[in-house]
Amino acid sequence: MSAITSVIVVGASGNLGPIIIDALLASKKFTVSAFVRAESKATFPPEVKVFKADFSSEPLEAAFKGQDAVVSTIGNSAGGFPVQKILVDAAIASGVKRFFPSDFGTDVTEEAVAFFSLTKEKKDAIDYLISREDVISWTTLKTGAFFDWGMKIGLIGFDLANRKADLLDGGETKFHTTNLSTIAQAIAAILSVPESFEKTKNQIVSIPDFEVSQRDILTAIEHVTGKKWDVTDTNSDTLIENAKGTPAEPFALIRALVFGKVGLGRLSGKRWNDDLGLTQHGLEEDLKLILDGKSP
Repeated sequence: MSAITSVIVVGASGNLGPIIIDALLASKKFTVSAFVRAESKATFPPEVKVFKADFSSEPLEAAFKGQDAVVSTIGNSAGGFPVQKILVDAAIASGVKRFFPSDFGTDVTEEAVAFFSLTKEKKDAIDYLISREDVISWTTLKTGAFFDWGMKIGLIGFDLANRKADLLDGGETKFHTTNLSTIAQAIAAILSVPESFEKTKNQIVSIPDFEVSQRDILTAIEHVTGKKWDVTDTNSDTLIENAKGTPAEPFALIRALVFGKVGLGRLSGKRWNDDLGLTQHGLEEDLKLILDGKSP
């Protein structure tokens, strides 16, 4: 297997892309590029080559030429599976060795597909990559909910500024969750260690930092802050019903199905954290970083 020396991150201006770029640069093992939309105002470190264009075949193939790996971090608003397919086809045409689809999150189960159109599109992307394994390899990372980012924006049910917690169905449902830095560390490890690169070829790689419930987080955050938090308990069915037809519906649906009684937030299969040498995280230590504004 030839060495991986060049990596391009697509959708590099979002929440995850810059952290992946920083991890790749910190390894000092790669030439790193970023692909963003033509109108993007995002800035990157000077050593990062930046491509600005739309997600169409010609500019993608030009950007991917000479790249060993493509990491897609595009959001669903960028076009979902149709765009991911364009990325894969451009990577194949350019001779890319490894493709990481934007598939971060929960397992793509039949139940999840039934609830989320986004999950169906993620499944389509993996199915397409499987059908092209003769010309390109792939690795998809399963993370569960993003922990640091999800805590920061309130996705997991915590209002950090006002010390409030909204627990769903009692807050006892366990789910897996991962920090953005762990995802970035995993990608750098897979691409920099030949054994890891080979072992993760055409594999679903689960890398959760924690398996917790909202109640577990509440206990930990009250201990960290030394204060009792205001707690409400919301029925997940009510949450979904009240959000129907509003801009909040997708957010509410994710919260209800992942953190509520349905429990779609747990990952199955092997955990790869130890194999990849990923940093072990402590719940209270990570909460301190989040509360101090040091993560993500």
